[in-house]
Amino acid sequence: MPTQPSGEVPPRDGSLPASAGVGAADRGLSLYVHVPYCRVRCGYCDFNTYTAEDLGPGASRDDYRANLARELDLSVSTLAEAGAGDREVSTIFFGGGTPTLLAAGVLAGVMDDIRARFRLAADVEVTTEANPDTLDPAYIATLAGAGFTRISMGMQSAVPHVLATLDRTHDPEKIPEVARWVKEAGLDLSLDLIYGTPGESIEDWRRSLDVALSNEVDHISAYSLIIEPGTKMGAMVRRGRLPMPDEDDLADKYEIADAAMTAAGLHWYEVSNWSTGPETRCLHNMAYWQGADWWGYGPGAHSHVGGVRFWNAKHPRAWSDRLLAGQSPSIGREILDEQTREIERIMLAARIDSELRLDSLGAGSEQAIRTFVRQGLLDPDGAADGWFRPTLHGRLLADHMVRILTEYV
Repeated sequence: MPTQPSGEVPPRDGSLPASAGVGAADRGLSLYVHVPYCRVRCGYCDFNTYTAEDLGPGASRDDYRANLARELDLSVSTLAEAGAGDREVSTIFFGGGTPTLLAAGVLAGVMDDIRARFRLAADVEVTTEANPDTLDPAYIATLAGAGFTRISMGMQSAVPHVLATLDRTHDPEKIPEVARWVKEAGLDLSLDLIYGTPGESIEDWRRSLDVALSNEVDHISAYSLIIEPGTKMGAMVRRGRLPMPDEDDLADKYEIADAAMTAAGLHWYEVSNWSTGPETRCLHNMAYWQGADWWGYGPGAHSHVGGVRFWNAKHPRAWSDRLLAGQSPSIGREILDEQTREIERIMLAARIDSELRLDSLGAGSEQAIRTFVRQGLLDPDGAADGWFRPTLHGRLLADHMVRILTEYV
């Protein structure tokens, strides 16, 4: 997990500052539930995860639901004290780690605990990440019966040697079977892919795309491999045992992915995400990208409510100890000023198709927009209609454009 940002220490009860501007109770709320357990820690992963058997009593899988219920209670009382106690929950996302290392009945029980404390939208989107090896028809049926609507499955690659480099342990041959089970249960299915793994050829990447798209999924996320310091893979690259991903190779694979997705009827809506239409986008991620409010539960989870960002103790033991002592697990927070919020709005909206209005940008940005259009980074028709709509080439240089645009904030 990246280093926690600096900020003030929140009160032990987790109460929000009066200056937070939490807003009206009818504003929507998203919930994120972090499940930190993994069967094996992947070499590229820098998320806040722990092998499931490493954690003793109080922080183990057996204690997870009870601890989470304590944090749910705390969040309900905190929101009520801030005048936003009746917010409707529009999306819920279980991430990790591997949430499906918990028994299906535990995940269903957590949904019961959430439902007992929050008012859920009639069309609430409920997603869990999953490793294909943890799923079977009975497990999926239990999730469907508990109100889950989406499964985001970590496929990563269809090629065994690529999975081995990533330390992924699942059998790629099982993907079509699991995809069929998910669809038979009536759930939406998203597949997560990673490209740019050392040793992955162009043909390897085409193979992974072909397998993913053959399952008639309605959503795919494809992320370039990032070598993070402090990870096993980072150490191997530093020692020369693995090569650093090549930028030209990553760009080529992105273009191949976009062409394959488009041919299969999936269209980009965020730089790394494709779906069959607006109704199959990940609404939870859209809430993040659109600056909505969300409450994060579990070890290391981050939250954003009313312009206040706060984060939990990372280690499951520290998280559970604070909850058992009747304290908030939050160990830090920052109140975002208007400039920071505007910079973040531009950073996120610029990555989404037709999300950023050109007339919402700072004075003086007009010349930059004209330059982007001339360089082929922005769609000229979109710009003429007042929208920031990156071309395929522009998506590859989205960060470059954002750096320039935020200079006008």
